[in-house]
Amino acid sequence: MKLLKYIAILLFTITLTGCGIYSFTGADTGDAKTFQVNFFQNNAELVEPGLDIDFTNALQDLIQNQTSLNLVNTGGDLLFEGEITEYRIAPMTATAQNTAAQNRLTISVNVRYFNTLDEDKDFEQRFSFFFDFDANAQLVGGTKDEAFEVIFERLTQDIFNASLANW
Repeated sequence: MKLLKYIAILLFTITLTGCGIYSFTGADTGDAKTFQVNFFQNNAELVEPGLDIDFTNALQDLIQNQTSLNLVNTGGDLLFEGEITEYRIAPMTATAQNTAAQNRLTISVNVRYFNTLDEDKDFEQRFSFFFDFDANAQLVGGTKDEAFEVIFERLTQDIFNASLANW
């Protein structure tokens, strides 16, 4: 019984140390040690104050949380830059009285990714996502916060997957 306990502990320890090399996020950072996210200027026709800095911070946070890379202001091994190209609210569904029952907020960003250690991985790509909300609700306060959270989560994860996920 005592021998079985030691074998179980040994197997458990080996399993844990074996998993230490694997990244559960699927990130492939290669030999990169640092990353840089330049400010994403809001070039959309409809400008939402603070959207640019909120998105830039969301992308920085996601990369920091899912990799061991260090954020730098200049000279990053991996560089993310781009601009917000679309911020649009449009009616999606109508009621019997021909009024909007639901609106959709769509945010699109154009991203340029540069890997200074492996230029074959560089790309420029457009990412877009949306949030539907009740037409009677104003896009302020909690509704706007929820919309940004949902949209930013999807956009940043899509950018992460395109640049660093090796699936």
